[in-house]
Amino acid sequence: MFTINKETTKLLTLTLTALLFLALNSILCKAALVNDYIDAYSFTFFRLFFGALTLVLIYYYKNKIFSISFKKNWITSFMLFIYAICFSYAYISLDAGLGTLLLFGVVQITMLISSLFLKEKISLQKLFGMILAFAGLAYLLYPKESFELSYIHVLLMTLSGIAWAFYSILGKKSTDAVFNTMDNFVKASLIALVFYIFINLDNLHLSLNGILLAFISGSLTSAIGYVIWYKVLPQMQIITASVIQLLVPIISIIFSVIFLSELFTFNLTLSTIIISLGILLAIFSKK
Repeated sequence: MFTINKETTKLLTLTLTALLFLALNSILCKAALVNDYIDAYSFTFFRLFFGALTLVLIYYYKNKIFSISFKKNWITSFMLFIYAICFSYAYISLDAGLGTLLLFGVVQITMLISSLFLKEKISLQKLFGMILAFAGLAYLLYPKESFELSYIHVLLMTLSGIAWAFYSILGKKSTDAVFNTMDNFVKASLIALVFYIFINLDNLHLSLNGILLAFISGSLTSAIGYVIWYKVLPQMQIITASVIQLLVPIISIIFSVIFLSELFTFNLTLSTIIISLGILLAIFSKK
C-alpha cells in the first residue's frame, strides 16, 4: 500500500506543474512555426534568452547578487542548447502531439539505460508500469498505411530527447535549482549566439507574435518550469523521473487538439489510456 502525505502532495503538485509547462513548450513552438510567425533558430534563441533574463532577475531579486560559474555546468548547458535547437527544427515538420511522444519516448529509453548503468533498484511493479507505458507509446508509433514521418525531423527530435534525458539526469545533482537553471540558460544562450554563424540569414524572419510566443516559452514554461523540475528531480529515482515524463505527451496531445486543431484519433485515445495506466503503476510503487 502507499500513502499520500503532505510532502508527497507537494511533490506531486510541483511535478505536475513542471510537466504541464514542458507540454506547453511544444504547443507554443508549434504554434509559432506553423503560423510562420518566426523561424526555428530565432525561436530557439529568444526562448533561451528570455529564459536566461527571467532567471537572472529572479536570482538577483532573491540573493541581491549575480554570478555565473565558468568552471562547471557547461555540459548541462550544452545539453539544454541541443535539446532546444533540435526541438525547434523538428517541429517544422512534426505535429505537436506526435513530436512530444517521440521526444519523451526517447527520454524514457535514455533514462532507463542510464538508471541500469547507475544500478538503481527497480521494483517489479515499477518495471511493469514502465513496460506498459512504453507499450502504449510503441502502439501509437507503429507504422500504418496513413502514417508518414520526415526521418530528418524524427532524428532531430531523437537528439533533442537524448539531450533532455541527460539534462534531467545531471539535474539530480542540483543543490540550488534557481542558480543551476539560470547558469544553464545563460550559457545556452551564449552557445546559441555562437551557432548563429552557421545560419543562413535569408531564412531568418521575425514578427511580434513570434517573439511573444518565444517570450512565454522562455520566461514561463521553460525558465520557471525547469526550476521546478530541477527542484523535484533530486527527490525521485532516475527511472521514476523517466516514466512520469510520459505524462507530457498526453497533456500535449490534448492541448494540440484544442489549440492547434490536430486530430485526436482512436489510436491516440487508446495509447493515452495505456500510457496513463503504466505511469500510475510506476510512480505509485510501494516505496
